Amino acid sequence: MNSGTQVNESGDQPVLSSIALAALQEFYSEQSSQKEKLEDLKARRNAAEQGQPLTMEPFTEDWNASQFWYEGETAEELASRLIEGVTNECHIAVVSAPSVYIRVKNLLSQKHPEERPKIYLLEFDQRFDVYGDFIKYDFHHPTRLPGLSTSLLGVR
Repeated sequence: MNSGTQVNESGDQPVLSSIALAALQEFYSEQSSQKEKLEDLKARRNAAEQGQPLTMEPFTEDWNASQFWYEGETAEELASRLIEGVTNECHIAVVSAPSVYIRVKNLLSQKHPEERPKIYLLEFDQRFDVYGDFIKYDFHHPTRLPGLSTSLLGVR
């Protein structure tokens, strides 16, 4: 018998140990907390436009989603380079890098709305649909961009 499960008195039904049960309850509690944070974020969808900086805090990294989550300094550097010299006629697509997208949005919020380029987050993780710029993206089909003209981004 492993340390995570026990067998009940009749010997036929596995039962979680108190340690495993506590770990499972903590996991469910964290999931519930994350869900509440995402619901709050959905409620204030236009936070960046209202002068409130966006944050990655409501999201946990999903290792199955092929995402690239960068530390703050790296995300800031990448975002700064992405918007260097852009105008409101430009279109920027951030692919599978939500932390960079958040930084770009925050940097762009410092510009006058009429000076901002259009930005898109191409992402598989549906949690990011709380942002109006979200486009579901599957790297197995890189040119399938629902609702977006690929010519805008120079995709052929």
